Amino acid sequence: MRKMMMMKMGDRLCFDGKAVLAPMVRVGTLPMRLLALDCGADIVYCEELIDIKMAQCERVVNDVLETVDFVAPDERVMFRTCSKEKSRVVFQMGTADPERALAVAKLVENDVAAVDVNMGCPKEYSTKGGMGSALLSDPEKIEAILRTLVNGISKPVTCKIRILPTLEDTVSLVRRIEQTGVAAIAVHGRMKEERPRHPVHCDYIQAVAESVSIPVIANGGSSDIVKSFEDIETFRAATGASSVMIARAAMWNPSVFRQQGALSVERVMEDYIKYAVRYDNNPFNTKYCLCQMLRDRVESPFGKRLHAAQTTEEICEVFGLTDFYMKTNAELKARKAALQTNGDQSEIPTLEDDVITMPVRFERRDYPPQITPKMFLLEWSRKEKLDQPVYETEQRTQDRAFQSTVTVADKKYRSTLWEKSKKFAEQAAAIVCLRTLGLPEGRIGEENSGLVNKRKRDDNKCAPLNDNESATRKRHISEVPQEEEEEIICRTKVVTGDCGQTTSEH
Repeated sequence: MRKMMMMKMGDRLCFDGKAVLAPMVRVGTLPMRLLALDCGADIVYCEELIDIKMAQCERVVNDVLETVDFVAPDERVMFRTCSKEKSRVVFQMGTADPERALAVAKLVENDVAAVDVNMGCPKEYSTKGGMGSALLSDPEKIEAILRTLVNGISKPVTCKIRILPTLEDTVSLVRRIEQTGVAAIAVHGRMKEERPRHPVHCDYIQAVAESVSIPVIANGGSSDIVKSFEDIETFRAATGASSVMIARAAMWNPSVFRQQGALSVERVMEDYIKYAVRYDNNPFNTKYCLCQMLRDRVESPFGKRLHAAQTTEEICEVFGLTDFYMKTNAELKARKAALQTNGDQSEIPTLEDDVITMPVRFERRDYPPQITPKMFLLEWSRKEKLDQPVYETEQRTQDRAFQSTVTVADKKYRSTLWEKSKKFAEQAAAIVCLRTLGLPEGRIGEENSGLVNKRKRDDNKCAPLNDNESATRKRHISEVPQEEEEEIICRTKVVTGDCGQTTSEH
């Protein structure tokens, strides 16, 4: 047992003697992080991601790209990571709420090496809602957030701050932070009102490093000190810090981490693009990062061609990498086709506790008017002389999304994806049940199974109703809206309140 515990501790990310890629909004996405690691960075931080947005995400294993994606309800990939960086990537979040921070940390902890809280960014997108450098004036909240994370997850927790107006206040805050149990603290040697044109306060970082026993990561030296690999050690020595975190110098040329010497910007940009293609990076994000590397050449004819590019293929054309784009794209398409041929693993039911799950979403356009999976499941239950399906629906408070579990023949079925409405959540649960049982669900193009009677498929072909039947039906329709008609055929229990994220280990 003792040996196992020591091995587990040994696997934890160490923050002593490291060269670190700083968290940078719009820059610290997967291609830049992987390129920095290739160039010699020991640890890479992702860009700051806001807790409210991350809390809405679903964890999705992307077998085509070989990544783990955290996907928002609008299908945007908020955070993408892969096995190559798993032991060295730090997830940074913006938060001002301990419980929400913990929910996000639990969502990502198995796919990252550590979790960091941003307490230093002075920009409005970070400070609104009391996040970023706004936390510096609320030490009690800082302690609450960090203690909750340290006690709630298995991975190391760190934070990144800016210095306060006085040295005494800065040291006092850092000592309070140390008591929360964090593994390390990154200190940007500028006050929140200062910008890169202001000199970095190495003396403040040095005082912090001397006042605590945990590793201190010095940040903020790109303009004043760090311009080459050798300068990393110069900055570390000047601050007395354990490690050095680099932002702008790495954004301009990530090969600043390269012990053998920096590569040309042209070579670095090509390597960056290859990662962007390989991991299907958003073309506008790719273009933004490339423009940061071009710096003063962004207004050159070459820079203008890059700026005009709208797709990844067009970006590759500017850099003469069209052949690489075509080859890589073909490989990804072939991998996708092979996965589909071998069976979509995401369509294989998984047992979670006592619930059969599958990541499916109800798309209304895939079904004819008046036909839904719930109707098919109800008719099948009647045909098999089973109790009619019972749906229990939960509503997630942070984004008011819904997830439903249906019970049929004493077995429970649920989609792992959250839906925008209660009705859609119930339909998704019905789909999981039908697909697990190998039953038709009524999709367009599906052979008529006879489960749902002809009246429901085509009201115009029904036999004429007599006067009494017509009056009864009109009264029924007037009392129940058409889109809610199917709700009368099942019992539904709605449960609202704080619900944790539902994630699946695929």
